Amino acid sequence: MVERSINASPATVFSFFSSEDRWTAWQGRSATIEAWPGGTFRMIMPGGEIAGGQFLEVVPNRRIVFTWGWEGNNHPVPPGSSTVEIDLLPEAAGTRLRLTHRGLAQPFIDHHHQGWQQYLARLVVVAQGGQPEPDPGAC
Repeated sequence: MVERSINASPATVFSFFSSEDRWTAWQGRSATIEAWPGGTFRMIMPGGEIAGGQFLEVVPNRRIVFTWGWEGNNHPVPPGSSTVEIDLLPEAAGTRLRLTHRGLAQPFIDHHHQGWQQYLARLVVVAQGGQPEPDPGAC
């Protein structure tokens, strides 16, 4: 699990998970974001890798759940093989974001945890109105 306090309302934070332009402000270089149950989640990362899945649950300003995996031949974490749960909890200064990534095999947990740490730090910056540093995955 990864948690972040964000000095922005749950509605503002939610908007960075429900809009292609807003999502790619903090993660990915392009995306298809159909933020409704059954909708497509597909994101092209700066290095060209493609993450994909499907939205399972969307509760505006409160919760988003989608499947996750990587496209490509014989990838050990294929699309739909794991699940990302994001809860947006109101707190005095704005929002507590809690992200839980379930269903990853042991060899891939640390890699994904580090990736979420990196990208949620970027999300905090943009949700609070700032401009994040260039994505290290783009170098």
